[in-house]
Amino acid sequence: MKEKLSLAMARRTALAAQGFGERRPAGPIDRRHLKRFLARNGLLQMDSVNVLVRAHYMPLYSRLGAYPLGLIDDNARGRKRMMFEYWAHEASLLPIELQPLMRWRMERAARGEGVYGGLVRYGRERADYIDGIHKEIVARGPVAASDFDGQRGQGGWWGWSEAKHALEWLFWTGRVTTAERRASFERVYDVPERVLPAAVLAQPTPSAEDAIRELLRISARALGIATATDLRDYFRLPPDDVKARLPELVEQGELLPVKVDGWSQQAFLHREARMPRRIEAQALLSPFDPVVWERSRAERLFGFRYRIEIYTPVEKRVHGYYVLPFLLGDTIAARVDLKADRQAGVLKVAAAHREEQAGAHVAEALATELRGMAGWLGLAKVEVLPSGGLAPELAAAVASV
Repeated sequence: MKEKLSLAMARRTALAAQGFGERRPAGPIDRRHLKRFLARNGLLQMDSVNVLVRAHYMPLYSRLGAYPLGLIDDNARGRKRMMFEYWAHEASLLPIELQPLMRWRMERAARGEGVYGGLVRYGRERADYIDGIHKEIVARGPVAASDFDGQRGQGGWWGWSEAKHALEWLFWTGRVTTAERRASFERVYDVPERVLPAAVLAQPTPSAEDAIRELLRISARALGIATATDLRDYFRLPPDDVKARLPELVEQGELLPVKVDGWSQQAFLHREARMPRRIEAQALLSPFDPVVWERSRAERLFGFRYRIEIYTPVEKRVHGYYVLPFLLGDTIAARVDLKADRQAGVLKVAAAHREEQAGAHVAEALATELRGMAGWLGLAKVEVLPSGGLAPELAAAVASV
């Protein structure tokens, strides 16, 4: 095993670990493909922004291509659910088998650890009210915050209603879980006993040490090659816990310390990581895809400085509102600001920018991906607006596809 890797090899190793470079399925994508994706990637980060498509729908599409849009939702609810929702890399959908590995976080939340300070204070000061909400859920069944009469907030965290605060505290501490999400993305809560399989709930609760060690294993497999910070970030693990567990995985030979050209931090290679000579990928990535969600890692791997500008004032935006990186081969070759105009049936490219490392045919490859995405989203047309250095070339390529 090499003790030093080139940056190009590290990049290909990371992409291979995430499922890129493999041939996309020829037939329909179904539950089996989703199960394999989750076994490799470990989670799907959720986000409410729906200007294009919600973030947790994108990673499966980026790797496998068009799939039935109901596939993820159908497997995140009901008796045959494959996933449950909890805090991992932010709000996430995780394989249901991982629920015991998250109980340490629920237990710490109940002690006021690892939770927003305002919510912790609320949990302590309003314990009786929270218990009352819990009893009502036990009696009524699945409920959303908006189902409580007269309990409407004014938007944003500080505008949460009383019921929403109580429900979020119960969710953090594991006393309720998500039964499903409504079309509006509102979370519907119920007690775990009515949502999760009895076989999962009956599993012994691992110690925090064992759970965090296993979550690090999953992170390492999903990332392929990573720094300690990268490994910690995948499930947002506490730094002190990672510092204690990481040497154990090295000693057991599961993680191999290596040096990556240009990286100042120690890197760790998963012992089963594939190190391909080439990656033939062509995909648009969500801002919350594991390939780019840790912005410093994206910069280290790809020389790609990426900041989401949703909350940036319009006049200060550099690349656009909802910008997706475009992966071509083993480089990020472009970025595009996309919007799905569902009423008009148009996928709008508000801006398109070429990256320095882009090859000669990036516009043609990107046009193909945009056409494919439009079809997946049920949009009849791709419209490229004249913003960004790649826009004229991309418009011509879209017209010819």
